[in-house]
Amino acid sequence: MDIFIPRSFEVGHFQDDFTGVTVILCKKGAVGGCDCRGGAPGTRETDLLRPEKMMNEVHAVVLSGGSAYGLASTCGVMEYLRQNGFGYRTAGKIVPIVTGAVIFDLNQNEYHYPSAEYGFKACENASKTPDFGNIGVGKGATVGKIRGIKNACKSGVGAATVKAFGAYVTAIVAVNAMGDVIDPASGNIIAGAKGKEGFIDTEKCLADGEYGKLLFGTNTTIGCIITDAKLDKVQANKLASASHNGLARAIRPVHTDYDGDTMFCLSRGSKLVPSFAILQAAAVRATEQAIVNAVREGVKYDIIADSDDEE
Repeated sequence: MDIFIPRSFEVGHFQDDFTGVTVILCKKGAVGGCDCRGGAPGTRETDLLRPEKMMNEVHAVVLSGGSAYGLASTCGVMEYLRQNGFGYRTAGKIVPIVTGAVIFDLNQNEYHYPSAEYGFKACENASKTPDFGNIGVGKGATVGKIRGIKNACKSGVGAATVKAFGAYVTAIVAVNAMGDVIDPASGNIIAGAKGKEGFIDTEKCLADGEYGKLLFGTNTTIGCIITDAKLDKVQANKLASASHNGLARAIRPVHTDYDGDTMFCLSRGSKLVPSFAILQAAAVRATEQAIVNAVREGVKYDIIADSDDEE
């Protein structure tokens, strides 16, 4: 499946050996929305995306590693936009509107997390044809951590595009879930918590009460829907909400108290679709496939961790 970045958007990554940042830029501003459903989120400026708030344009969404420390990377994105003259203009100043969320990937004994410099460099790397996988925010991403990081699977940041009546709906998702990832075609687990005989099926273990020796780490799946369909702020929030159905299809369990699952939506364009339900369906399919793509790319790499939290 080809990945298409709609006009006016760019995507950039920057990472070190342990963690990283992915930025989705819309320098001229986009209508934004957000829906946070996990119990342990780490976010920035999500309140201003609510329909009743006065701000109508967002200039970037930042997806970062580093847990709450990684929110510092958003300051580098702001600085890049300001230096290049993009942002909300008020009282003779430029204030770029940058929102974002973080995953927990502090998997080493030492602290490794993105700084403002990472955000700035991710912007410098932004393009219409980005790579995905073990890169940017996906660098330290893992899935299936209920038996500890050393029994988890490597993941990454994935993307997928669905075309709907001439409009493009692209999902970009960093998959760092507590739960397992499911292949939509077969219904089989393709990445998750491992036992001696393969995947343990995290959801089944929890539902059956087999959790005596299981570990509950800090996780989170975050992402953004970008589209060239014309949306208002209410619709952008609804599309962010719809994308969570894609999370629920591909990740089991999802939206737990140990995840901070957050999805954004950015819209800039003039394309009209006969029914908003078409875009909602496209966002679900794109999100589901982006999650599968993230783990399929991630399994090509080893987990870099020196935590001792395994069973």
